[in-house]
Amino acid sequence: MIIDPHSYAESFIGENPTKSAARARGIEIGTLDVTPGAGAYLSFLARLLKAQSVVEIGTGSGVGSLWLLDGMLNSGTITSIDDEMEHSSIARQAFAEADIAPQRFRLITNPVMEVVAKLTDRAYDMVIFRHEPEDLPYAISEASRILRSGGVFVVDNFFGGSKVSDPAQRDPKTVALREAGKAIKFDTETWATTLIPIGDGLLLATKL
Repeated sequence: MIIDPHSYAESFIGENPTKSAARARGIEIGTLDVTPGAGAYLSFLARLLKAQSVVEIGTGSGVGSLWLLDGMLNSGTITSIDDEMEHSSIARQAFAEADIAPQRFRLITNPVMEVVAKLTDRAYDMVIFRHEPEDLPYAISEASRILRSGGVFVVDNFFGGSKVSDPAQRDPKTVALREAGKAIKFDTETWATTLIPIGDGLLLATKL
């Protein structure tokens, strides 16, 4: 049986039982999570950046945080923000199962953009956005503020279920993703941008 290249890439780096269990809990309650292929890429990117401080906007089941922590420095800390207590609860369970030391993560349950607004300027190596697309204009502005030079802003699930590339799709979420992509792509004084076709699309922007 021939496996298409996308599926092959998605399964190239497998998930351990802890990540699989976290993903399964997320499916049960309908969280938006990173795919295995995108998670492996983000872990690789965190390792490449020698990431010490990472912000995740949208905790989901916690599987995305586990991938990122795999690639971050052992002394690194991830700040994961979600507005659903149930998401934070199952993420905390995933961290416990993975034996993640408490000092390596902050799980914050509050309106996400209110929390991001309080984060320190130029203090973070990566910002991962996995939340409501309508919040992207504010998230882009805040990412520019809180990232260090050379830090990376990531919009996960950028393809929006394959809708973003179809001009006929005009629902609010798709339009918000499409406009955010244009805003980042054309702001060449702030960002160096690329788009990776793994998972449901990763839009990557390095702060200049």
